[in-house]
Amino acid sequence: MASVARYRGLVERLEQEAQRAPGRYKFKLALLAGLGFAVLGGTVLLALGMSAGLVLALLAISPILLVKLIKVVWIPVAFGWFVIKAIWVKFEPPTGHVLAPDEAPELRAEIERLRAQTQAPPLHDIIIDPQLNAGAASVPRALGLLGHTHYLVIGLPLMQLLSREQFAAVIAHEFGHFGGGHGRFSGWIYRVRVSWYRFLEELAMRRSWTTALFRRFFDWYAPYFDAYSFVLARAQEYDADATAARVTGAPTMAQALQRVGLGSARLQRDFWPDVERSVQTRPQPPQQLFRDMAGSFAAASQDEPVRLQELLDEAPGLDDTHPTLAQRLQALGQAPVAVPAPVRSAAEDLLGPLLDSLQERFSQEWREHVAENWRERHDRHTQDVERLAELETRADALADTELGEYARLVEVLRPDADAAPLYRAAVAARPDDALAQARLGTLLLDRQDAEGVAYLERAIELDENLLEQALQLLAQYYRQADDEAGFGATISRLRALHQRRDVAMQARERVDAKKDRYLEHGLDAEALRVAADGLQRAGHVKQAWIARKHIDGDDTGVPHYVVVVTLRGMAWTEDGMLQKVVDALELPGSFVAVHASSQRKLAKRIKAVAGAPVYGPA
Repeated sequence: MASVARYRGLVERLEQEAQRAPGRYKFKLALLAGLGFAVLGGTVLLALGMSAGLVLALLAISPILLVKLIKVVWIPVAFGWFVIKAIWVKFEPPTGHVLAPDEAPELRAEIERLRAQTQAPPLHDIIIDPQLNAGAASVPRALGLLGHTHYLVIGLPLMQLLSREQFAAVIAHEFGHFGGGHGRFSGWIYRVRVSWYRFLEELAMRRSWTTALFRRFFDWYAPYFDAYSFVLARAQEYDADATAARVTGAPTMAQALQRVGLGSARLQRDFWPDVERSVQTRPQPPQQLFRDMAGSFAAASQDEPVRLQELLDEAPGLDDTHPTLAQRLQALGQAPVAVPAPVRSAAEDLLGPLLDSLQERFSQEWREHVAENWRERHDRHTQDVERLAELETRADALADTELGEYARLVEVLRPDADAAPLYRAAVAARPDDALAQARLGTLLLDRQDAEGVAYLERAIELDENLLEQALQLLAQYYRQADDEAGFGATISRLRALHQRRDVAMQARERVDAKKDRYLEHGLDAEALRVAADGLQRAGHVKQAWIARKHIDGDDTGVPHYVVVVTLRGMAWTEDGMLQKVVDALELPGSFVAVHASSQRKLAKRIKAVAGAPVYGPA
């Protein structure tokens, strides 16, 4: 979609069409869904058909001519093979704890009961993960041409939050996404929609001329199909809610929706901020994070009525196919009511001994993930406290260069204080302080103050490294302010940034002896020593030269090198030897390695720029 306004206009038009002529809308949607498969399959069939046609034509002319031109016949076959390799994406199943057959029998029995009642397809696995969510995951086989493998993903926090009955309603809702009963077409579209986006993500990670062809098509197709299927996807959420209401009762489903919304708000506003603040006083992360999370869900909160009203006041948007809480409750025919924490959670009722095991496992995995960063932040906090105390002893006589630091420390260490005036003073004293400009702009936008836009734009001018984060903040502000023009323009800038980075990333993965610009490597003595050690470990390297490649539009600050090597002795394959070089070599940036004998023109240029080899005799 070219713009947010165009996307919104298309969705609104399709909503009207779906209401006016639902059969025609679904027919057109089915054709569009099939277009993606037709493009992929048609390309392969075209290549193979060209080969078959050439064979028949040459046989008709002269069998001898066929033998002479056999290499020409193989060209479209090779192209077809490259296409198949480019599009043959293996989708990985969801990750988490795969429920063993002998684990949590009550949970398995409850899920099977709900699956049968909703007419959902059999499950390959039940997976429990550490997220406050649940999902019906369908992993396509052969891009969906051979069907899908179905998984049910359950978040442990979700089970800790809800009662057994509320949890059953959520699971019934997820089974509704599989398209049981009259909703099979909706279920198919739901799976195709997810599959195409996962396919596009996989293609984006691959770098070849064949995948580039399909990325261009799917860069257009996926957003267009997203817009076309958005209406059905949102309607499917209502259908899934209706399925849950039929199986567990509308009041129970309504309670589950409210409880999930409030639980998510509690995590974001209370639990995680408390965990973050504890880094100041605890040198190690909490030991039992998920047990503490369960305790947070069970505790009463005086803020819940206000937060519930905030959820009910949310406006529907185009960035999420889920209707708002108010819309979903209205569709269920239920009024919002206070929903207290359950006496016993679904986790306690259904998991049995597995509950303690999962809480310990997920807590340990989280601790291992954050441990190093936690220690660094704790140490930095200690230093910041000491530094702030020192600055406060002379707060009225700070140097201009210290004002920004003082404002940052107050913002971090004095959460109840308003740091905006301090940042204003820092910006007034040093208008070129990019970080102060960015922080002031962020604080103002958090208050929905449009003045913050100018400060963030100024920060971008001063430091391009702030570009992506600043644009994301601006997009969030414009969306909340319902400023479609500003939001669309900012999203366009983000897309342009990502496209530049994508081009720069591709430039890191290829070499062009004619077009590339190479510079001296600029490595210091220690980096050269480490590189030489790696080349020696690789074995069979006779000489090596290194040059740095200039990449237009690259704002990462990470240098990229081209390493040219000559090899001694015999090697089974050049690729194998080069892979050993890549595995052993250490450089302060990214690099590619090439063999001098297979890239003679490139090797000549690199040697001219690099001068003496960094390894081996001169």
